[in-house]
Parts: sequence; structure tokens; C-alpha cells
Amino acid sequence: MSIHTLPVTSKLHGNPTQKPQWGKTVKTASGETLAVANPTATRALIALMDMAAVQGGAASHFGGPSAFAEIMSSVFGFMFWQSEKDKKQWGEAFHFVNDAGHCENGIYALRANYNVGGASLETLRGFRSIESVFTGHGEAHLNPHGVYISNGPLGSGLPQAQGLALAEGLSSNPRTTICTISDGGCMEGEAREAMAAIPGFAAKGKLGPFILIASDNNTKLSGRIDSDSFSMEPTFRAMKDLGWKTIHVEDGHDLQKVFSTVESAYQDVKKNPQQPIFIWAKTIKGKGVAKTESSSSGGHGFPLKTANELPAFLQEIYKDQEMPHAFKQWEQELVQAEAKKTEGSASDVKPVKIQDGVAKALIDGVEKLGLPVISVSSDLQGSTGVEGFRKKFPQHALEVGIAEANMVSVAIGLSKQGFIPIVDTFAQFGVTKGALPFIMSGLSEAPVIGIFSHTGFQDAADGASHQALAYVAMLGAIPHVDVYTLTCAEEAYALLTQTLTRFTEDRKAGKTPRSTIFFLGRETFPPAFVTGAQYQLGAAQVVSDNSKDFSKSVTLVVGGSLLAYGVKAAKILAAKHNIGTILINPSIMNHPDVKTISQAVSQSGGFIVSLEDHRRIGGQSAYLAQALLNQGVAVKKMISLGASDEFGRSSYQADHLYKIHHMNEEALVEAALSMVK
Repeated sequence: MSIHTLPVTSKLHGNPTQKPQWGKTVKTASGETLAVANPTATRALIALMDMAAVQGGAASHFGGPSAFAEIMSSVFGFMFWQSEKDKKQWGEAFHFVNDAGHCENGIYALRANYNVGGASLETLRGFRSIESVFTGHGEAHLNPHGVYISNGPLGSGLPQAQGLALAEGLSSNPRTTICTISDGGCMEGEAREAMAAIPGFAAKGKLGPFILIASDNNTKLSGRIDSDSFSMEPTFRAMKDLGWKTIHVEDGHDLQKVFSTVESAYQDVKKNPQQPIFIWAKTIKGKGVAKTESSSSGGHGFPLKTANELPAFLQEIYKDQEMPHAFKQWEQELVQAEAKKTEGSASDVKPVKIQDGVAKALIDGVEKLGLPVISVSSDLQGSTGVEGFRKKFPQHALEVGIAEANMVSVAIGLSKQGFIPIVDTFAQFGVTKGALPFIMSGLSEAPVIGIFSHTGFQDAADGASHQALAYVAMLGAIPHVDVYTLTCAEEAYALLTQTLTRFTEDRKAGKTPRSTIFFLGRETFPPAFVTGAQYQLGAAQVVSDNSKDFSKSVTLVVGGSLLAYGVKAAKILAAKHNIGTILINPSIMNHPDVKTISQAVSQSGGFIVSLEDHRRIGGQSAYLAQALLNQGVAVKKMISLGASDEFGRSSYQADHLYKIHHMNEEALVEAALSMVK
């Protein structure tokens, strides 16, 4: 008996009205010849899209989508063909969920090949730009014509696909759900939960037909899965024991074999939806180019730095095949655009990454202080700053795979036994997947130190799923946790060193240390914003103060990656508007240094403008306003600048997002002027 549901309008594009422009043929089980997207064309388009994004200043991915090229050609070719046979639109016959978010650009390329859902060679050119719906990962709220379930964080798509299939289990004419996932995504806790639950629900007749396809290339961002952490082969072999019918495809790049496997799986699961099917396809990450195939990361990110390298890269992809003229034309345009690029003006101060200070502090902690520091990572150590430490002291390093919650929980056990555990990942994953383990860390009296990078809009190109805009709100209210945002390498070194020292002293004194989480951006900044700066745990820093030189002044509270905007705003207010400022780096977010900030507020007539790489709800401003009011500090007016109640999106550069969200120096100046004039 089906249950009446509420109306939900699907905006998915319909079936293709033409064959793929760049196709390759396969044979169906009935002997019919069918044109599907040529995987070689997909790989070439991925490279062209990635190069355009790189020229715009964004990172991108090649290895994952190149590994999936034959799988996606087969899946979409089959879905379109079968739907036409059944006289349905493909979205009426199938649910398709891509859990491998890094591989979404391969699907954009495939859709452009079929000319569906607004995808074409022309629209692909804006990939990852702020104007494009072809975001770094698939986002249904921006691209509902091509994405039904948003992806990005690994392992999150499969459990959602499970929900779709459960809904279909209540239908009299259920769709077939097909989900694609990477081997790295299968390491995530929520994915493993779904891998156990799906066959359990199916066996009870509660699930619509379900097919899961895994691309197994034993490769993640930082290297080979089995050597860095542990082999996934036992997990995949255990799928049979969990209740899946398992089909092993030894060569996931044999287009005919993959297509035939998908077709056969569909026929089987339609006859017997009580047993879902798992297609375990062995693939090569970075397939098509020898350099990426042999790379320890499989060419995870796009390996080319300039468009001048592109012709040879594309030629290798096509090998002895003729590359389409349209591709050559786009290639030439990218090369010409490269030639027109001009070097930016040289700076007196060479910028550095905040991560450099992180690595130096950890290395000195072991090398100079002899501390039992242990790095527990979940594949992103190259982005967070701990990679240098891990290379120097491999015996002090553990890799749990792509499993952030497990990472923090492992650190709890290490802390309880006298180690100083350092966990690291992107801020978005650290807070969303690590929040409950951090609560357990406090309850277990087992503190953990976190290094969480890519705060706010700093992860511009990856899009909304990767942009952490609630990190202070998520972790700041947990007891015994201190949340810091770092502005530069010198601050990172000073505060992390002090944290290691304090952690050690507390343990030796029989006290339980506090957990300390350091959040940082991904861009480069000056090594310090103040000459001879002093940094102290729990203390705010006065970056500049010219309030005595002007009759009117404002306190600017700007921390983390946005401090540079505060410096610019202070200069503009003084030079153009005759207004003084006291610019403060708050440093600690959830326990504000009220003494330092209240003195500044008093000097500036009670005016405060706060800017943060965070939502206005629950962030730096909220903690600061509450603390000032609780202590009776006289505040005449306070304006909080930050992200509003909406998601971000992909952009080549974070500056573009800060501008449209009114979170830059212009917004600071405007807010200050509204107060004092």
C-alpha cells in the first residue's frame, strides 16, 4: 500500500534529443548498437575546464573524474537508453546520485556532450566561476536541472540515496536508484552505515531497486590508501556478507564490460529488489596520462600550472585519435589567454601561508621540546600545514583515511594515554563530523588540538558544501574548548607552541588541559601584520591605533583571514574620511578578551564594527556582544558583518565572494561611516 506524498517538482533535464557529439559505441544485451559519451572526450573536456578554472585562480580536479569516465558514460548511456525504451523521462525511471563530488566536472562534460540541462562547450568555460551553475561540486540549489542530491563531502551521497530508495520502496512503480562512489568515500562512517543498512532494508522489502558502483583505485588525495592507512579490499569483499550481490569488474576502463555490467545489474535488481547490487570496479586514478596515473595521488588536483602545458596533456589523452576541432580551438584560446597574462606588482613583503607556522611549531615541539606530539590525519595534511611535520617525524604520524569523526575519536584515546594528539582537516569537515567526538573528548577528559583550514569562503572554488561558515557556532559552545582564528604564520607558530607547552604543563600538574582548535584560511598572507608582534593565548591583539589623531574614531574587530581587509579599511577611513580606528585581531573567538576590546571601545566613543569569515549568527560578533553586555561595557552601537542566512557558491577566488556578501574593506568603511557621520 503506497502512502500519499506531498508534491515535489523535479527540475531535472529530460532525455537527450540527440546522440552524443563525441561518442563511442557499445552493444546492448539484445545486440543493439548504442552510442554513449566517449570517455576520451570526457577526459579532454575535464582538462579544458580545469585549465580555465586554474587561469581564473581556482583549484580543480582531474584524477577522480578521469577514473570514472567509463563508468559515467555507461551509467548515463544506459539510463537514457532504458528510459526511452520504457517511454519515460530518465528522471522518472531512475534516481542517480553521485557521491564522488570531486568527479562532478566529468558529469558536466558528459552533459555537454549530450547538450542537455544547459550544458555546452560554452557554458563549461565558466566552470567554478561565480557566474556559473557548474560549481566545484554538484549543488542542487544552484543546478537543479542536473543535480538532484547535492554532493561534496565524501560519503554523504550514499546515505541520501538510501533515503530515496526507501521512498521508492513505498511506491507501486519504484524507480531504480544508482549511486556512484569513490573508494575514499567508502571510508567515511556514514557511508559504511548505509552500506550495512541498505541490504538490510532491501531484504525486508522496504527498498526500491538499488545499484551501488564504486571506483576502486586505491588512491586518495595524499597517496595510496593501503600504504598510508589500510586496505579497502576487505571492506569491498565484505559487501557480499552484508547482503549485497557483488559483481567485480577487474578493468573499470573497459567501456563495453562496464556497460554490460550495468545493464545486467539493472535487469537483476528489477527482478529481485530485495538484494541490492554492488559493482566493484577497479580503476586507475588519473587515467589517460602517464604522469597522473603514476602519481601517488593519481593527479587528484589538476596537475598543470600553465596553459602552455595543455597541448601535450591533451595529445596524450587522445593518443592516436583525432581530437575534435572544438577542443583544439578552446585549447588555443587558453594558451593565448596565458600569453596575455601580466605579472602582478611585486610586494615588499613576501606572503607566506599560515600553515608554515603550524608545521614549524609542531616540528619544534618534538625536536626542541621533546614532546609526545602525534599527528592524526584524514587525508588533508597537505592543505592544513601538518605535512612537513609528518614527513620529518613519520613515527609521530597516523593516517586514519577519509574519516574525520574517527580521526577525532582516535585522538581521544591517544590523549587519554599521555600523548598530545593533533588532528587536522578542512574546517567544514572538522566541525560537522567532529562536533560529537569533541563533546566526548571533554566528557572523557581527553583534550585534543585541532588544525582546521579553509575557513569560510576561503575554500572558494569547491563551493557551498566545503565552505565552513558556522565553525565557531558549532564548536565554540562545547565546554573546555577554545576556538582561535589565525591571521598569519607568526601567530600560528606562537599560539600553537604555547598550546603545546600549556598542554604539557597541565598534564604534569595533574590537570586536564583544554582542547584548542585553530582555524585558518588557505590563502597567503604577510608573515605578520604587526612588526615585532606579541601573541598570547586568550589575548586580543591591537594591530593599529590612530584614534588619538582624529576627533572621531571606531573600533574594528577583524580576525582570521579577513584581517587584511581591516588593515585596508583603517587606511581608507583615515586618508579619505578623516576617521580614526583601533584595529583589533580578537584571536580567540568564544572567550573574548573583554579587557583589551573594552579599552578600545572606550577610546573610540563606543562604536564597534565586527567582521568575520563566518555567519553573523553564533560567531565572533555574538560572543563579543554578549561578553561586553554581561560585563557592563558601554557600547553606543555595534554593527556585525558576516555571512547572512544563505549558502555560498563556487568562485575562482574568495575575494569575489567576500565582495558580494559585503564582507570586505568596503563594507567595513561603509559601516563605520554610518556610525559616526
